[in-house]
Amino acid sequence: MDKKELALPGFSKNNHLPEDTVVTNEHVDESDENVERGNWSSKTDYLLSMIGYAVGLGNVWRFPYLAYKNGGGAFLIPYVVMLALAGMPLFFLECSLGQFASLGPVAVWQAVPIFQGVGITMVLVSTLVTIYYNCIIGYSLYYLFASFQSPLPWSDCFSWWGADETCSRTPKDPLCNLTLGDGYFEIVNTTWLHGNNETCPNGSEIHLPHQGPSEQYWDNVALRRSSSIDETGEIVWYLALCLLLAWIIIGVALSKGIKSSGKVVYFTATFPYVVLIILLVRGATLEGAYKGIEYYIGSQSNITKLRDAEVWKDAATQIFFSLSVAWGGLTALSSYNKFNNNCYSDAIIICVVNCATSVFAGFAIFSVLGHMAHVQDKLVPEVAKAGFGLAFIAYPEALAQLPVAPLWSILFFFMLVTLGLGSQFASIETIVTTLLDRFPNYLRSKRTFVTAGICLLFFFLGFACVTQAGIYWINLIDHFTAGWGILIAAIMELIGLTWIYGINRFIKDIEMMIGEKNWLFWLWWRACWVIISPVLLLVILTWSLVTFHPPKYGPDEYPGWATALGWCMIIFYIMWIPIVAVVKIVQAEGSNLWQKIVAASKPTPDWGPYLKQHKGERYNTDSAQAGIPEMAKL
Repeated sequence: MDKKELALPGFSKNNHLPEDTVVTNEHVDESDENVERGNWSSKTDYLLSMIGYAVGLGNVWRFPYLAYKNGGGAFLIPYVVMLALAGMPLFFLECSLGQFASLGPVAVWQAVPIFQGVGITMVLVSTLVTIYYNCIIGYSLYYLFASFQSPLPWSDCFSWWGADETCSRTPKDPLCNLTLGDGYFEIVNTTWLHGNNETCPNGSEIHLPHQGPSEQYWDNVALRRSSSIDETGEIVWYLALCLLLAWIIIGVALSKGIKSSGKVVYFTATFPYVVLIILLVRGATLEGAYKGIEYYIGSQSNITKLRDAEVWKDAATQIFFSLSVAWGGLTALSSYNKFNNNCYSDAIIICVVNCATSVFAGFAIFSVLGHMAHVQDKLVPEVAKAGFGLAFIAYPEALAQLPVAPLWSILFFFMLVTLGLGSQFASIETIVTTLLDRFPNYLRSKRTFVTAGICLLFFFLGFACVTQAGIYWINLIDHFTAGWGILIAAIMELIGLTWIYGINRFIKDIEMMIGEKNWLFWLWWRACWVIISPVLLLVILTWSLVTFHPPKYGPDEYPGWATALGWCMIIFYIMWIPIVAVVKIVQAEGSNLWQKIVAASKPTPDWGPYLKQHKGERYNTDSAQAGIPEMAKL
């Protein structure tokens, strides 16, 4: 029998194929334990894919700014505490769940069918984030190509790209509305005042509008930004082409699923570290670099900041989103592990690497910003920004002031591209895995076409983000999507698996994979999963709602309809949790409502581990209902 045609007599598991079905899957190797879905070619493929998923743009353009803003080195205290209380527990839980069932984020809820809407929420959020996130990769590709010029186009106010009179590398001196003795007034400049020994009366200064060349290049050339989200404008053709290139790269890398993406990540997951090291070494040798390091994590460290609740909220939010928990991707990627893989050690390694990367990236970023502040004779806070402001305005401007500036710019934007691609590979794999698990008979042998179709569809859906109002759409979706929907899904996930499915049963499932552990080992994880993590996430969710502020892009506020649309997005994500719950209750057996709820909360008959080495055995869900998982002969 050919290795790609594997018969499974008398065995049907976990929404896999029916009994006696012959599986034809070109993405399954002879060495794979899972003969239907395939496995990672090696442990390294998996670890690098998970690191690439967790380590993203936020590690470079958000964490360093949060650390500087929230007390410097003192910020590491709440950061590490939140890692232990929320980050690692959820990461370990999702990796274990996906590996145990060999299923994606929706199908895995056969464990607690009434909570299957939680998986749908995760996938929907990942879908919309994937669409706009690739547009950011498109921006990075545009800047990468623009960096192959000397001098860099944003290094000065060049007329050839349309710099106007407001563009200047340094703020322009204010004019003075000087009132003369006869009641007339005259607009004079600083030079005239000095030459005539005059001073400008308070309140008479006229501050001229000013934009640095990198800011004006970002707005007027790269984005061709319109005045508001109401003014859509036209599609920016070169951004559309960069977006298409990004989707082609992703489609090719995922053409054979984890078998191909697992090899690509050897580059995309490691190259950013090479660049960060190079940038740090270069930055540390620049004059004024110590100023940036001081503001980032050195002498500006302020332990009193820990009394501010906002600092703890920022730490928890950064940990939660940096590790990519509750997006469905961790479950999807882990579902391709072999059953006895040590998912516990994997979770610890990946979490530590992710957080260490955030801290390390801060040194590379702030050393260069410190040099920029020194050259411009400014304070570091005046040049430090987060998000788009750091990646496409402040840092490019700093790089433009270095010798051989195009080289450093190419390295930086190539790093942003690889960081983004690593996250995108996992996000698209999450969506593909969800579809393949839902329709295995029809789609599993057509994975390449499914992946290509999704990439093509998402490319067209991303057109709104490459119009002249595209940046407003990206900012709006990010403000609402990467927030409350994910927090709600995470809280429901913890409740469903630890309170409904049962913490004891879940621990036994994990021990079936990694071996038995003593009660002391599980004490911490049990406490976090059952009480600490859900309560902490609930506090963060409540705090975020109480302190809600409408989205803004720079100083510009969004119109009311855009804010309303953002809330509609949140409702659309989370409404599937109660809808699916109601459907499952209605479909469940029972003579009254309570019996139906109980039945809908029990694992389905085909729930359990996929074990190639135990063909002919199944997971006894009846015994497991009492918290005692066991393998029972058919």
